[in-house]
Amino acid sequence: MNIGIFTDTYFPQVSGVATSIETLKNQLETQGHQVYIFTTTDPHVKKDAFEKNIFRFSSIPFISFTDRRIAFRGMFQAYQIAKKLNLDIVHTQTEFSMGVIGKVVARFLSIPCVHTYHTMYEDYLHYVANGRLLKPVHVKEATLAFCHNMSGVVAPSNRVLETLKRYGVKSPISIIPTGININKFNGKVLNDVRNELNLLDKPILLSVSRLAYEKNIHELINAMPKIIAKMSDTTLIIVGDGPAKESLQTQVREMHLTKNVIFVGEISNDEVSDYYHAADIFVSTSNSESQGLTYIEAMASGTKVVVSKSEYTDSLLDDKSLGITFETEDEYVDDVMYYLSDVNQINEYHDNHLLKQKLNEISAETFGEKIVQFYRNAQIKYESKSSKSSELSN
Repeated sequence: MNIGIFTDTYFPQVSGVATSIETLKNQLETQGHQVYIFTTTDPHVKKDAFEKNIFRFSSIPFISFTDRRIAFRGMFQAYQIAKKLNLDIVHTQTEFSMGVIGKVVARFLSIPCVHTYHTMYEDYLHYVANGRLLKPVHVKEATLAFCHNMSGVVAPSNRVLETLKRYGVKSPISIIPTGININKFNGKVLNDVRNELNLLDKPILLSVSRLAYEKNIHELINAMPKIIAKMSDTTLIIVGDGPAKESLQTQVREMHLTKNVIFVGEISNDEVSDYYHAADIFVSTSNSESQGLTYIEAMASGTKVVVSKSEYTDSLLDDKSLGITFETEDEYVDDVMYYLSDVNQINEYHDNHLLKQKLNEISAETFGEKIVQFYRNAQIKYESKSSKSSELSN
């Protein structure tokens, strides 16, 4: 198949969506398919840079998400390119500029258009006019409009599925979790993070996330004094960048935690595995994840996971050999101390049968196979619908 992926977010931008698309691209190509990325320009990519099978369209920063882009032109250009490439299917990964362009291109080429719904937008409304302009009902209406007449919609988790059903989306929806390259995270460590940060013998908690307010990273910092009281040399490493960084750094200074909390900043996707391997526990207090790729990456790296309780995380971490979910700060502290105090649990982790089963379910290979079958089903439904329309018009 010739597959066109339309997205506002792609490398070198660092995000879960960009990682998901790259994983999908690699798996589809491994299976012999041709994949073409239609995305936005990026200030970190030179205009004359050659990127095989990647087409970039003029863009500007997107409202309050200044590190994200939105295309402001390119509809006809995208159609011309897609027609020349003889696309068989369009897969949109955004509800905004490139997603709209993708839908139009698919319609003019008379090919199916499918969509992956990545973002729980109700968790991000505060970015626009401090939440005074857009309300949950606007998210519902916009989602219904975009998903209308889609040949299929991918929900990365049951939480996304339930949200789309609540909105009233009628297009066929399939739960297909984004897969990860297991070998990338359980393989050889390239950099000795503990040595670089002078943390050789210290317990390490790790947060890998965009530093955004809805990620609730301030709660991780708030809990540090209780953890330090039980194990004084515990260090929290915060990996990532974003609008809440300055506020979080101020919080650390005011709480006199500069010796126990380290801000690493944004790192490349290739480096993140080294941080997972360096940590004793991956931690998160976020309630805004549609899937939580970092949770899975941590598991694949052999790192315990302690994260906020939700339907998704409860199903993912259904055994203490994998991780624990919590609801209160005290529960979080107790869960962290459980793993820091139990060496045997950590040493047995890689031999755990349940872990191997979980990782197989969310492997990149499984992800690619399910998406291809999803495409096949979408094509069959599209052709059937087209045939019926032709019969009715005759």
